[in-house]
Amino acid sequence: MKLRFANDSLFVRGLLACGTIFTLFNGCTDKTQSKKEVNLAIWGNYLPPETQKEFSDKTGIKINITNYSSNEELLAKVQSGASGLDVAVPSDYMVDIMIKQNLLKPLEINKIESLKELSAEFMNQSFDPGNKFSLPYAWATTGIAYNTELLPKGVTNWKALFADAAMAGKISLLDDVREVMAVALKYNGNSVNSTNDAEINKAKEFLKSIKPKIKMFRSDTIEALLSKEIVAAHSYSTDANQAVVKSGGKIAYIIPTEGGTRSIDNLVILKGAMNQEAALALINFLLSPSVNVEFVSRIQAGPVLRGTKAKLPMALQNNKGLFPSQETWGKLERITDLGEKTELYDKAWTEVKTR
Repeated sequence: MKLRFANDSLFVRGLLACGTIFTLFNGCTDKTQSKKEVNLAIWGNYLPPETQKEFSDKTGIKINITNYSSNEELLAKVQSGASGLDVAVPSDYMVDIMIKQNLLKPLEINKIESLKELSAEFMNQSFDPGNKFSLPYAWATTGIAYNTELLPKGVTNWKALFADAAMAGKISLLDDVREVMAVALKYNGNSVNSTNDAEINKAKEFLKSIKPKIKMFRSDTIEALLSKEIVAAHSYSTDANQAVVKSGGKIAYIIPTEGGTRSIDNLVILKGAMNQEAALALINFLLSPSVNVEFVSRIQAGPVLRGTKAKLPMALQNNKGLFPSQETWGKLERITDLGEKTELYDKAWTEVKTR
């Protein structure tokens, strides 16, 4: 199709301004878009609609959201090279992987307005020393969420849940290789970061043995629990705690006595980001004190700013599902990148899911 222009002189000036037809349709347009939109990849149920609207109202920047259900899904999107993403929220070990694969853009740390407010506990982690590529956004745990009406006796650990014959076909596990393998490894008394072939194989065989009890592998478990489609779910604390609120307390969340995982989710700017100024504006907004308080209150994620917890309602401050005791915290491990050994986990996962 041939393009027609009402005013040829305006067309020529447009070419001169942008240099070529290519930059007219890409360069100039991108500069306009960079002030008006930002493409964010984030976990489901992890950014309140109210927060999105507040950011857009304040800055004039629209947030385009892409959700993912696992760190590996996010990695695949970015590796495709056609994601169009500007900002993402990978967990700790995935930040490590993305740095090694040269997928992230170094942060202009001097432009982070609330840098001094970030808790030292979540800064300068081994996956990104000096926070050259990432800043903490939230922390979470994984455990067991269950419907108290269907399981009135409660549950304290995986051993009891998996041993209960009545649970056949009524349990869901996260659709995440490292998290599910972590359940099996912890069940057997091993580290979630084991690189021992025998321990990994034992975890695989255990998962295969309990497969009849698993109704689904699913990462968004809130609705399945509320609708009573399942009785219990391997769940991220954020989803589980949101379900507790939505159900009026009919859903409960516990960290099993065997232990579990804890994670830090991080804000990063992707190397191919087209809207870098907007990306930085979004990060600054999400890490501002008032927004962090609102985020923790609505999403039930662990706060990364020092002053946030004290500003929360007392019910939240005392919520053990959100703020575990030191004893429970000591049973949690952070998943780390295992390099070439990751292949053992991937092979085990494929065998479990296709069995």
